[in-house]
Order: sequence, then structure tokens, then C-alpha cells
Amino acid sequence: MKLAITGGTGFVGSHVINAALAAGHEVQALTRREQPNRDRVEWIAGDLDDRQALKRLVEDADAVVHVAGVINAPDQAGFDQGNVTGTLAMLAAATAGGVRRFVHVSSLAAREPRLSLYGGSKARSEELVQSSGLDWAIVRPPAVYGPDDKETLELFKMAKRGLVLLPPKGRVSLIHVDDLARLLLALTVRGAPKKLIVEPDDGTPGGWSHKEFAKALGQAVGRRNVSLSAPRPLMSLAARVDRLFRRSRAKLTPDRAAYFSHPDWVVSHGNAPPQGLWHPRIETHEGLAATAHWYRERGWL
Repeated sequence: MKLAITGGTGFVGSHVINAALAAGHEVQALTRREQPNRDRVEWIAGDLDDRQALKRLVEDADAVVHVAGVINAPDQAGFDQGNVTGTLAMLAAATAGGVRRFVHVSSLAAREPRLSLYGGSKARSEELVQSSGLDWAIVRPPAVYGPDDKETLELFKMAKRGLVLLPPKGRVSLIHVDDLARLLLALTVRGAPKKLIVEPDDGTPGGWSHKEFAKALGQAVGRRNVSLSAPRPLMSLAARVDRLFRRSRAKLTPDRAAYFSHPDWVVSHGNAPPQGLWHPRIETHEGLAATAHWYRERGWL
């Protein structure tokens, strides 16, 4: 197939491109910056505000995989621009270009739209996709980890130091980025289920408690650690301090502290991927260990 992919220069999107090429597909990918040449990849210069670039992106494509989005922004306008307006632009381009299949990467945060600006923007993006008239599929990944991820890298670093600071007590589902990429590709295939919301994970029933996840991180880096759960007020304070010192580069913003503090980010079995379409292949302890090894090889950890 020929796939139109947004967010292809980011963490998840780059793995989707790799998986697509390994499966023999051709890729048209949007990029703001010049990229190295790759066989069977056509880089389309532009962004989600560029109608002509989006027109070129979807030309002759069999499916769109819309990965691009904003996970951190200073205000609601920033989240809406990246997650709502950007999705609307891609839906318009796909419709005008005659591309029926549209796979949209959302987030579990969309289940709790009032909890955070991020979750609210993802929920509104889902509403646009569902009303588009296209053959859509929405994927709500849980916490995604794997090589090249700079978000969970912070947790690996804490585990290596022997002290992992956690949100308030709760549970979370996990998925390796390569398993997620395989699912997104499976949903692009002609005849794949349509008009469904999917919440994939690593297959661990009931997900992981925060302390179980911290212990697994310690095993991955080869060090026993102590984990401490911070109450929500302390999380909010830490977010303000991070914003004060790192400003736009802050990892823990007040908005992120809000949804990190929610006790249940476990996938719903009612939204599990259809049987026969996909199942996770990467066991999480092995995936975490391999990710830690990848970080070490590149001097990140």
C-alpha cells in the first residue's frame, strides 16, 4: 500500500514508518524539516496548517495514519491547534483526496476530557473523526515506551539513581512502541474493522500498579530502587516549580500533573482490538530491558 503518515519524525510516527517499510509499503510523510533520503519514503515539506502540503501528502494514498499531535502546550489554544485543528485539516485533506481509510492516534486521556486540557483536546479530535464519514479507526494508546522515547527516559533515569518518584497511587497500562506500530498498520489494511475505538496494551490483565512499574524499571536498569508516591498537591507544586525553572521545556506541567494524578489509566477490555487483527508480541519486562540497553548504547542512560 501507499500510506500517508503525519508525525513521522516523532517517536511513535518514526516507528510506524519503519514498520510500514518492513511490511513492503510505500510512505508519504509530512515533515517540517529536511530529512535524510530513504527508499520508498517521500518526505512532504510542510505542516498541518499547509493545505497544499496536505494535498500532496494524501495523493494516491490508500490510507492515512494521523499520528501528529501535541502532548505539551502552554494553554488550551496550543492543544486545540495541534490536536483539534490539525486533525480537522487532515480529515479535510483525506476527504478531498478520496482517501477513505483514516487511522487516528488519540490517547486514553480522551476518556477523561474534563481532567486536562490535553485530554479535552483529544476527545474533541475523536468527535471530529467519528463525524467525518470516513472509514475511521481510533486508537487510544496507554503509556508508550521503547527506543528513542524521551518521555519515559526520565523514569529510567530515576530508576538508575535508585529513587522513582510516582504520581498518587493508581494503575496504568503499557505498550511497546513497536507493538503499537503493528496495530496501526493492521488497521490500514483493506477490509480491516472500521468505525471502532481501540485501546491496546501489553496484555497484562488489570495493568500495572505504579509501584509494580517502578520495580520493573529497576529490573530493566539492573538496580533495586525505592519508589515514592506523591500526593496530588505535591504533584501540582512540582509542576509549577518545573515550569518556573525550565519554562517551555518543562516536562511536568500543571496540565500533565492533573492527568498523571488520575488513578485509572488502564485500558478497557470493551475496547480491546478485535480478535484476529492484532495481539501484543513484546513482553514488558523484556521490552523495558531492551529499551534500557538502547538508551545505554547511545549514552542517554
